[in-house]
Amino acid sequence: MSGERTQSVIKRIIRQVGLECAAQGQSLSETLVAFMVKAVVLDPRNGFNMDRILTENDMQDLIQLCVTRLLDTTNPSLSTIKMQVYFDMNYASRDELLSEQERVLDGKLAPVVRAITESGPRVQDTENVYQKIVTYALLRSGLGSPTDIEAVRESVFPQTEMITFISLSKKDKEQQLKDLAMLVSGIRLYNKQCQKGGSSIDDLPDMLNEAILLATQTLDEHLNSCQLLAHRYTALLEFMQEDPHRHSQLSSLKLKEALFNVRQYEAFLCILQSNTITSAQEVESLNVQFEAAMMILKNTVEDKTSIEFKEVFPLFMELSKLWTSFQDEMLLLSFLTNMANNLQQFLETQSQLFPEEMLTSLLEGVTVKSDEERIKETMGTKVNVSDFKNQEWLFPETTDNFDQLVIQYHGFCAHSIGVKGITLPGNPAIGILKHKEKYYVFSSKEAAYLFAQDPDKFIQLNVEKAKKYAELIQLLELHHQFEYLVPHAQARNASRGSLKPPPKRDSGTQTDTHILPPTIVRSYEWNEWELRRKAIKLANLRRKLTHSMQTDLSHMRRENFTQVYLPKDAGTQTKRDNSSNVPKPQIFLKGLRGGPSPTTHMKRVGGYELTPVNAKYVCEIPGCLLPMKQFRNAA
Repeated sequence: MSGERTQSVIKRIIRQVGLECAAQGQSLSETLVAFMVKAVVLDPRNGFNMDRILTENDMQDLIQLCVTRLLDTTNPSLSTIKMQVYFDMNYASRDELLSEQERVLDGKLAPVVRAITESGPRVQDTENVYQKIVTYALLRSGLGSPTDIEAVRESVFPQTEMITFISLSKKDKEQQLKDLAMLVSGIRLYNKQCQKGGSSIDDLPDMLNEAILLATQTLDEHLNSCQLLAHRYTALLEFMQEDPHRHSQLSSLKLKEALFNVRQYEAFLCILQSNTITSAQEVESLNVQFEAAMMILKNTVEDKTSIEFKEVFPLFMELSKLWTSFQDEMLLLSFLTNMANNLQQFLETQSQLFPEEMLTSLLEGVTVKSDEERIKETMGTKVNVSDFKNQEWLFPETTDNFDQLVIQYHGFCAHSIGVKGITLPGNPAIGILKHKEKYYVFSSKEAAYLFAQDPDKFIQLNVEKAKKYAELIQLLELHHQFEYLVPHAQARNASRGSLKPPPKRDSGTQTDTHILPPTIVRSYEWNEWELRRKAIKLANLRRKLTHSMQTDLSHMRRENFTQVYLPKDAGTQTKRDNSSNVPKPQIFLKGLRGGPSPTTHMKRVGGYELTPVNAKYVCEIPGCLLPMKQFRNAA
């Protein structure tokens, strides 16, 4: 089955398994599902062959097996795998955690820094920038809140320096801000020591001492309890293998899965405990350095009315750096405590399967030995090197840097894992077998002799055991033999297998088309015939002369130019139109109807003088006073 096709099929199966688990109310991470899918494929009891193409029926069977195992909340094996995935996805080393915290802090302060560095020299902006600088100094140092008036008053600096600060470049402003935050922090810490301020600053050294003591006690309690469980499970498994009748009674119980669960929990607690011890040592060293730095600063400043800044400023900044280290230790300790508390949830399954009353009844007549007792029993035995001609054995008293050797299988006996399926502690004093540049330890001299007879056989048995119990791959550190099983194996840390996928983010780059000046020779020709044509052309030009002449029209002439003013748009306003309404003249005639006298006399009333032309249209009706126009209309 080709690699690309295998990956495509596995991705499809992972997607389908995740959907079916989500439909059942279990929202699982893709990393956990992928690990389970490949673990089921590896288990020889399931009958999947990676060398052939999976049919549709095979895929459906694989999906159902994965869903069944992921939804089986009564299996300690699933809890162990979940614990491993959680630890690998959340645990970070000291340097990784501190660098991530620095990145997060810079991201939170980026808007404030941008507003300060991009401000202009205007007077109204100066006061605003000053307030933002004080806010930045408080947030950067973590020694108070910008809303705390007392902390703000202690964090002031001369406003006369604002003009100089604003005139700096952006890069210089950022550096000045960091230095200013450290300087203000150092001054406030000194004032707190002198009881002249700094009331809002917590006493981190005392808080750290109490927190480290509490965390150490809590880890010791958890470690002792899980080791006791591991010793009990180991004793039951050994007793079960020795007594066939007891084997039939206990074979249905998931003792091995429970043992691997508590052993993995123990391994993770040991890592957290080691980090806590490192943190305690660092805090102890910081306390000594802080007290010494404070004493030097007091001796420098005491009984002096004035002092040069070059002499005292570095001391204040040194105080700030030491205090920042205290803050880092507090962060680390909080992280370790949270990790230890969150790991406890993965022990619930085995504790429900084997409650205290049940374990007590099963252990009747069984001798429980601790890991220390097992090692003490074999301290007097040692491998005889002369019995092995082709094997190399190492011993603590004859090997340089013995403690730095990387022991295989997390220090467990290399023989008992594959043969008995039990994780017994190995005793390096018996002898460490070096086989193919790898080192193996054993729980007894007999186990060492059996393993040394055919190491490859027992190594393969251990691999087969890890295929049946996938949680052993992480517990026994077998990632080099199951490289294809671990998702994103290329991002795994060299010292431990990590299931954490590499962080991804969108990014883009833009480059100049031509950074350097172009060096293209435009006259270059690769064609031989083109070169010949140009050569012939040049040869012909050598025999040519250039002639020129002038005509009468061009003789003694030169180019002339004139400039004119373009007409501009102009307008005038004339008198406006107007009108008036004059009276309309009307003429009336009186006496047309006649009167008492036989002679009719007409008389004009208003209007114009009658003309003869008008007289011939006079109405003959006596007494008519109609105007001429109306008269005509009436006629």
